[in-house]
This record gives sequence, structure tokens and C-alpha cells, in this order.
Amino acid sequence: MRVKLAAVICILCLLCGCGSRSDSLKNGMNLRRQLLESSGCSFHGTVTADYGEKIYVFEMDCKADREGSLQFTVTSPDTIAGITGKVDREGGAITFDDKVLAFQTLADGQVTPVTAPWLLIKTLRSGYIRDSVDTDDGFEVSIDDSYQDDALRLNITVKNGVPASGEIFWQGRRVLTIAVEDFVYL
Repeated sequence: MRVKLAAVICILCLLCGCGSRSDSLKNGMNLRRQLLESSGCSFHGTVTADYGEKIYVFEMDCKADREGSLQFTVTSPDTIAGITGKVDREGGAITFDDKVLAFQTLADGQVTPVTAPWLLIKTLRSGYIRDSVDTDDGFEVSIDDSYQDDALRLNITVKNGVPASGEIFWQGRRVLTIAVEDFVYL
């Protein structure tokens, strides 16, 4: 009789543990579902690239389609404003003065800063949701993905049901951050 009672208690403990993990991931799964059920999204992103020696900051207007391809237009700094481009699973292309320049998503062993908005959308669409924690004004979700055969992790802050910012960790180090404004599902 004691063995059966102990077995029942163990099963109940396991089920309770699984339920709380599912509850913490529900926010991330709902965000993913919204993105996958939409026709895409648009947003304004401010990207900061920190490579240790130098920090680069630029802004872009972004639009992602249903398949996760992302088109962008650089809006700041003024010296590169107006440059447009596209990033998808195959790589990227930048258009400048009516000339198209293809680029790799890795340059000099670093994640290319212009890929930050695409990495945000790609990871939200298909990464492994590790954890989700409620905050006072939304939640934070941690998502793992792979990128060029290396581990990639994004910590994404969500407010009012949409991404507000993201930190991109690659090879164990934060290399990019993105502040997201005016996020709209299409």
C-alpha cells in the first residue's frame, strides 16, 4: 500500500512540475503563434553592434513576410540612410545607388549587424523556447537557435504582446542588441 501511495505522490509531483513549465512557456508560444498566423510584420529597429573594440549603432525600418524574409531600409545615421536590402535563409543583399551587393550573414567571423532584425524574426518563428518569465509590463522569453552551426540565443523583452527589444548572444557573448518600436502584425 505504501508503494502505491508513494508512486501516486511521485506522479502528481511530476505532473505539477510539467504544468508550471508549460505555463511559463505559454507566453512565448502565443507570441510565435501570432507571428506565424499573420502575413508578416513591420517595425522600426535600432541595432547596436558591440564587437569589443568598436560599437556601431544604426536604425532601420523593417518588414518581414509570411516566410520570414526581411526587407529593410536604413534610416540612420545619415551617411548610410536610404540603403535598402533583404535578408533570408540564403543570405542577404544590399541595394545602394541602384547596385545590388550580395553579402554573407557572417563577416570576419562576426554576425553582421544588419542581420539583427532578421535573426529576431527567424528565432521567434522557429527557435527552441527555453524559458519565459513574467515582468511588470509583459514578459521576457529566452530562445535558442543555431546560426552557421554555432549556438545562438536571443533574450527578447515583450510588452503589450509584441517584441520591444532583444539581445543576441553568439558564441557565448552578446554581440547585438535591437530596440523595437512600432511593431505591427500584417
